[in-house]
Amino acid sequence: MSLLVVGLSHRTAPVSVLERAALAPEVRGKLLQETVSAEPAAEAAVLSTCNRIELYADVDKFHAGVAELSTLLAHHGGASLDELTPHLYVHYEDRAVHHLFSVACGLDSMVVGEGQILGQIKDALALAQEQHTAGRLLNDLFQQALRVGKRAHSETGIDKAGQSLVTFGLEQLAGDQDVEAWAAGKRALVIGAGSMSSLAATTLVRAGVSELTVANRTPARAERLVQILTEPGGPGAANGLRARAVAMDATDAELARADIVVSCTGATGLVLTGEQVAAAIANGAGGLALLDLAMPRDIDAAVHGIEGAHFVDIESLAAASADAPMAADVDQVRGIVSDEVAAFGAAQRAAHITPTVVALRTMAADVVTSELARLDGRLPGLDDKQRAEITQTVRRVVDKLLHAPTVRVKQLASEPGGAGYADALRELFDLDPQTVAAVSRADARTDRQHDTARERA
Repeated sequence: MSLLVVGLSHRTAPVSVLERAALAPEVRGKLLQETVSAEPAAEAAVLSTCNRIELYADVDKFHAGVAELSTLLAHHGGASLDELTPHLYVHYEDRAVHHLFSVACGLDSMVVGEGQILGQIKDALALAQEQHTAGRLLNDLFQQALRVGKRAHSETGIDKAGQSLVTFGLEQLAGDQDVEAWAAGKRALVIGAGSMSSLAATTLVRAGVSELTVANRTPARAERLVQILTEPGGPGAANGLRARAVAMDATDAELARADIVVSCTGATGLVLTGEQVAAAIANGAGGLALLDLAMPRDIDAAVHGIEGAHFVDIESLAAASADAPMAADVDQVRGIVSDEVAAFGAAQRAAHITPTVVALRTMAADVVTSELARLDGRLPGLDDKQRAEITQTVRRVVDKLLHAPTVRVKQLASEPGGAGYADALRELFDLDPQTVAAVSRADARTDRQHDTARERA
């Protein structure tokens, strides 16, 4: 089996295609189940953000895997396969590992160096574990991707290269001003109460807005966010922030009062139309700054043409980020990624041969047990001390004979091109493939038990 990723992102597809191809949260679990039900795939995980959609799988056939994953992405998104195909990228084996590790470090983000992607990778792994579609390969891959991303942020200055998408979007709205100077004293409306909306609300509060309203389809989530922002020790406690939660049907009234609007919901249709924004500007005290971070979009693109509206959306951010400067630390992060890819490949190749080595040692132990039983029949007069000495000697001889070749084969297997050593061992010692497979299944069960224990902890 081999790792395959098929996807599209802001680097390969226009926002209009990304928007149509977006995967609603409620369909991602079904996508994973259908992926592992398909013939070429044994494991699956999906990474879906506002600027990328990627399906990872452990497949036994490359071309069939690409075709199946592409079809599934089209089926569960809103774009046809013909529309998706020109924008899809495919990475296989080490290149797929390199791609995910680069994504985890923020090298492939719209804003280079942003750290939000780590939370999104963690969510992708959690969903795959919840759906029981992540086996040893994808568990190892995504967990190491998280470690690589954290290493890049702790050992380099990649954080200086970029910031969160929220901060970058607010900077585009602020123009030549600092975000703090631009936002100070303004009234803000945040639509949505998920992770991105929560980050937007927190950023606006720290920037100094005087009033914040959170609108959400689930009022309890909006109220919880307001509570976190205003509780003692929260970001809004020190500056006397006025904050409240409202239902989504109060959005029109809140628009007319707001100076800044940030929207990021999981809705599949528009949350704000051009007519709503135009009416709010007409009924309000002045212009309106709007930031849409949702995919598919929350705010009608027609808002770009409304007088008095300063509108930034994902498409605007993609254009602005193309001119953003790269940090000197990016090269250092790329070096980290390359080293980690090599280490991951070596570990996977070594793990691939382990079931064969275990099966070989098990076969040798069975031979020793059988021969000792036969010796007991031939020499019934042996006392316990003699029998124990003979048993220890025979086992020591077998262990010494197997030690050097099994250690060496693991070393060789960890090197590029070393995958064939497992096949050679099986052939030379006539090992039963079913026995080797049984060891692999037992290891996989142990891994799942460890994962479950970690989740409970």
